Amino acid sequence: MAEDDGVPPEVAELIGVPQYAQTADFAVERSYTYNTCAATQNGNPIFWDDSVAETVTNGPIAPPTTLSLWMRPHFWQPGAAGEQVALKVHFDLKAAFDLPEAVMTDNTITFHEPVRPGDRISNQQVLKSISGPKTTKLGTGRFWVIDVEYHNQRDELVGVESYTGFGYRRDTEGARP
Repeated sequence: MAEDDGVPPEVAELIGVPQYAQTADFAVERSYTYNTCAATQNGNPIFWDDSVAETVTNGPIAPPTTLSLWMRPHFWQPGAAGEQVALKVHFDLKAAFDLPEAVMTDNTITFHEPVRPGDRISNQQVLKSISGPKTTKLGTGRFWVIDVEYHNQRDELVGVESYTGFGYRRDTEGARP
């Protein structure tokens, strides 16, 4: 990020700072494993057969692709104020730059320790970078990279999900890209 990219100091100072630390409201459940595997027709025996899981992964694990389930709040839950959204840093950046539209252009997941039934998963979001203004076929805006770091209740890193988003405005008039 260059000095003249027009990134407000209060936004630039958030780069590299963990934000929105949270712990999932419930422990990892096998029902999520079964539902996910049934929906995707995933017949891998490590998810269905405890003896196979014991041999291969030292016990049952959740499918690695379910990692982001543990950061996704229910749209509504008792006592919560307003709409609940995942990846709050992304929505903060859209608001900070007055960019009403956004797409995710890349998503990479790096897996570490397996997630097991009964684990309580915590996560935090880390803004890694913000580009200068860019114009694409979609409009004018900015790219940003956000990492979501996941840990279990033993503070072991279970995965890092990296998102690249592009926030943009179709009509470039009045935008602050």
